[in-house]
Amino acid sequence: MSGKVFDERVKLKRAYESPAADDGTRVLIDRLWPRGVKKTDAAIDCWIKELAPSTELRKWFGHDPARWQEFRRRYAAEIHERRDDLDRLRDLMRQGAVTLVYSAHDETHNDAIVLREVLLRHR
Repeated sequence: MSGKVFDERVKLKRAYESPAADDGTRVLIDRLWPRGVKKTDAAIDCWIKELAPSTELRKWFGHDPARWQEFRRRYAAEIHERRDDLDRLRDLMRQGAVTLVYSAHDETHNDAIVLREVLLRHR
């Protein structure tokens, strides 16, 4: 499978956005359920909370863009420690499109971006 096709199979979407037909398998990657989102409305197929940043790391980061680069480095290290969960997500990707669902308001500095980078870099 070409790299471009693989890249297109991994999408990112906030939990507060409506599900779409082209989302494929919707995977919630946060440790906590998104506030105010009904489970029936979220259309989550799989919840892999073990791949979310540790509580300690999440609190340290606090979505502060000044800490973004260090957060990326630390979170990537945490992800690599969860090899079985990462492989589970890769298996879903091999079956078709996957949308990583997250609840952060900041769409450019969040855990889904880092997880996607790790998935695409080490496929």
